[in-house]
Amino acid sequence: MKNRRFLVIGLFVALLVAGVGSYYASSHPDGLEYVAHRTGFLDSAKEPVDTGSPFADYSTEGVDDARLSGGIAGVAGVLLTLGLGGGLFWVLRRRPPAEQQD
Repeated sequence: MKNRRFLVIGLFVALLVAGVGSYYASSHPDGLEYVAHRTGFLDSAKEPVDTGSPFADYSTEGVDDARLSGGIAGVAGVLLTLGLGGGLFWVLRRRPPAEQQD
């Protein structure tokens, strides 16, 4: 029961940080983009593969409010990561060996 409570609180904090804290993230480009701009090869970059994705560029397609758009994308990212990680954990978990029948 104590582990479940810990996990629920952890999930709540992750969702809170992703949903609310994402608005306060830096608006400056990430490190690779910054270096590409400074060294002059930013214009030679190809379109990223996530172009056209509903959550491309840390925002939600179709939502005009920047705060809400980033928050939805953050919450969706947390839930997607939790779903994929939890699903892999469930599939790959150790199971006790089946009892052998003689």
